[in-house]
Amino acid sequence: MNRQGQKMRNMALILTTGLALAACSEGTRILNSEAGAELSVAQNGFGSTTNHNLAVMTGDQSYAINLTRKFAADVPNTVHFAFNSSVLEPQAQQVLLRQADWIKQFPEVRFRVYGHTDLVGSAAYNKALGLRRARVVVRFLEAQGISRNRLEAVVSFGETQPLVYTPAPNEQNRRTVTEVSGLIKGGKPIPLDGKYAEVVYREYVASATASPTIVVKKTE
Repeated sequence: MNRQGQKMRNMALILTTGLALAACSEGTRILNSEAGAELSVAQNGFGSTTNHNLAVMTGDQSYAINLTRKFAADVPNTVHFAFNSSVLEPQAQQVLLRQADWIKQFPEVRFRVYGHTDLVGSAAYNKALGLRRARVVVRFLEAQGISRNRLEAVVSFGETQPLVYTPAPNEQNRRTVTEVSGLIKGGKPIPLDGKYAEVVYREYVASATASPTIVVKKTE
């Protein structure tokens, strides 16, 4: 082997050894760290590791995420408003009645209502209007028998989160969105009592699909 080939081989060996040592060092760091330590680095937040592990170990995280997806799939989570209005129109009330019926089935869950506006008007005015819309939805849900400590009104005005970016009045931007925000303090999935079992059974039946019919032909 000539001198140039030997030099290239030595460089490759040094590079491979360096990568192996780096991987070993990273593996040792993770091994000697608490579970989920890499989350703290990624999120740059003190205590995020502990919070993440606690949520996973207690089941709170997966339970809340699953319910968020289920809520959005089962019922419309958005209602719309007329221009410069926080009055619930009949169609919006029908949507909220469906939301209320769903929310009642899970008494351990908290919800947030986000109020939005279109881009017409000043930021300050729209912020107040968005909050009025969120609060009127919360009051409507509360009137359906849902505890107030499970509902929170949050303003998120149109200048920051429009669905359609246009300076003109737009109905899609004039909305509130209801979302699962987590479990109530000390809340856990409720025991499978008779009433809750009825809900589970209804969901089970609704999700069932008929099996395809298989025809077997006789051969001679």
